[in-house]
Amino acid sequence: MSSDVLVDVVRSSVGVLFDFDGPVCDVFGGLPAPQVAAELADIVTARAPAFGDLARATDDPMEIHRLAQNGGPDLLAAVEAALTASEVAAVKVAGPPIVGAVQAITAARESNRRVAVVSNNSADCVREYLTIHDIAWAIDVVVGRPVLRPDLMKPAPYPLIAAATALHVHAASTVLIGDSTTDVEAARAARARSIGFANKAQKRSTLAGAGADVVVLHMGAVADALVLAGSVNRAP
Repeated sequence: MSSDVLVDVVRSSVGVLFDFDGPVCDVFGGLPAPQVAAELADIVTARAPAFGDLARATDDPMEIHRLAQNGGPDLLAAVEAALTASEVAAVKVAGPPIVGAVQAITAARESNRRVAVVSNNSADCVREYLTIHDIAWAIDVVVGRPVLRPDLMKPAPYPLIAAATALHVHAASTVLIGDSTTDVEAARAARARSIGFANKAQKRSTLAGAGADVVVLHMGAVADALVLAGSVNRAP
């Protein structure tokens, strides 16, 4: 990681977008994702048996949610409702924010930048967690999973563009901090900058290979860069 590049990336951004699961919170840290996936797979199997084996072949709830759209709107609605309920339950027992996350969010806010959370998780669970951990005050906008539209989730650029619009800034003047290649791909599609958060060793090369502008190993580096970059001038 080049600290100079990191500072340059945040200095050029008037909006700072945080992915939720990874950079801010370990959503399923207290309620394991495989358990949630198994419950969603049961719904798929009961309502659309033809997709049951595919649903049981993954332990990723998001993958089952994407799969559900192939079974029609009623199945997708049932899976999405169950996933949202599980996410809200999960964040209630999740651990504290990722080390350095609150400092990064606060630094973005104090530098006069607009701040959003942009997530494939439900907006309900994001807001629940932010409220529980007294972070909601620092967030201008929450853009969660588009209702019944898996096709608009990251890596589609839609959530970033929606966040930028709500923040009254251009998407190209924002930076997304995310821990997955889908975050980087969404940022590239929206013409935004991206900071890859390599919270696991193997992600360092993966995020760089996906085209992240810079990769960090801890969220504290983002906070430090925002302090060094200084405040921005923007219309109220």
